[in-house]
Amino acid sequence: MNSFAESWEARLATAWEAFAEDDPALFRERIRELVAELPDGEAVGLFELACAQDSMGRSDLAVPLYRAALGRGLADVRRRRAVIQLASSLRNLGQAAEALSLLEAEALQGEDSLSGAVSAFRALALSDLGRDREALGHALSALSKHLPRYNASLGRYAAALEDTSGKEPTA
Repeated sequence: MNSFAESWEARLATAWEAFAEDDPALFRERIRELVAELPDGEAVGLFELACAQDSMGRSDLAVPLYRAALGRGLADVRRRRAVIQLASSLRNLGQAAEALSLLEAEALQGEDSLSGAVSAFRALALSDLGRDREALGHALSALSKHLPRYNASLGRYAAALEDTSGKEPTA
């Protein structure tokens, strides 16, 4: 990473750290100013603008920005975050089926530090679609990876709940 990129990322992190204390208009302006330093239409900039809108409760404004960022080749952890956040925003806008589709595809991308988030938001989308049993399975599956004990049995219960065949879970 070059010195501009390092400085930009540091200033971005500072802006996000101040998010809770900032006036919403001031926060949005800080993010806009940082994004203005990037080339026009830069995927990272579009993503950060989307995040700012989302954080202000404006899923309707965030969705097209997430889609644009992904369309421009957003990569690495920001790409995964964008998919999760896009799915969450879509769910907030009543589009749970599309959210679920995105998260199911994302779940196939392998395990990493955001896999639990993929499972958690997948559970929310499933619940919105009336598939609460399957949703509980995904939530418990994510949780099972963080317990000090009972990981295997909770994982098996979760898998049985995720199974749409209707079989009862066994220990």
